Amino acid sequence: MARSTPIRIAAGVLISAALLVSTVAGQGRGGRGGGAGESTREFLGLGRAPDPAVAVRGEKLYASTCAFCHGPDARGAEGPSLVRSEVVLHDDKGELIGPVLLKGRPDAGMPPMPSLTPEQIAEIAEFLHLQVEKAANRGLYGTIFSDRNIVTGDPKAGEAYFNGAGGCKNCHSATGDLAHVGARYQAVNLQNRWLWPGGGGGGRGGRGGPPGTATITLPSGEKVTGTIKRLDDFDVSMYDASGTYHSWPRDRVKVEMPDPLAAHRELLGKYTDADVHNVTAYLVTLK
Repeated sequence: MARSTPIRIAAGVLISAALLVSTVAGQGRGGRGGGAGESTREFLGLGRAPDPAVAVRGEKLYASTCAFCHGPDARGAEGPSLVRSEVVLHDDKGELIGPVLLKGRPDAGMPPMPSLTPEQIAEIAEFLHLQVEKAANRGLYGTIFSDRNIVTGDPKAGEAYFNGAGGCKNCHSATGDLAHVGARYQAVNLQNRWLWPGGGGGGRGGRGGPPGTATITLPSGEKVTGTIKRLDDFDVSMYDASGTYHSWPRDRVKVEMPDPLAAHRELLGKYTDADVHNVTAYLVTLK
């Protein structure tokens, strides 16, 4: 793999990893697993691992009812991509996707499908969740290749990236929060932790609860800040500081939510192989 290109795993490995994610990431809805796999799934906003057998049945239904608008892999065609849909991301087994399928979105050109059974809805939902896994599970890189020596980079180049182009020093310090980090974690776990830090919460299935604090800008320019009650593709509702409940159509307002991990997410598509290995090599030296 050339070091000048952004890091990626071969498509075949990604698909295999998606099907095996419940084993290698150790995560099931209800708290099974933990550790690095749990952190990766939380950071990426993923819920329980999808059931591949159910997803196969859902793929057939999706192909005949949804693919002509949303594409065969749900990444969009005439209609929008569904792998980034907040309805899909916050759904577990069809409880949020179902009402949209049954009632449709006539205003957006989506017809209702009232004949779908609860089982069929759950199968379509599972297929969509598997597509989300395939798009997001590059976080399994360290788990899949954990038997390989990943400390192959240049520590000096990693330090330069940390203090320069990566902007890492703006939030972190080698003598502060990262002091002795190289002694606390094995290299593969350390690389996973800095690429996909902490737990992002709010994945599908409701883990992590409501998204948190947000500022809503109304068409008039008025701003309302409070705690989000519900946020999906169509509606946003919240309680403001006085406890008053508000609700708006999502497409009529601007929603701003603080994200302490935004910088990490933005960099995921920008790192080169060299950046990843160099920064890891540098962090390993912080004993």
